[in-house]
Amino acid sequence: MSNTDDAKGRAKEAAGDLTGNERMKREGKLDRASGSAKDAVDKAKGKAREVADKFTRGDR
Repeated sequence: MSNTDDAKGRAKEAAGDLTGNERMKREGKLDRASGSAKDAVDKAKGKAREVADKFTRGDR
């Protein structure tokens, strides 16, 4: 997970839980989900680059 999004999300969730602020808790969950999505995209980009490199180098 994206470290900054995860930390920000966890902090918001905890603050929302302590204060009873449901909106802040939801925002925290959204931040954490956003971090997970960013990580998935980064992994896919990395794999695509690996495949592209194999084809451009001829290492099929």
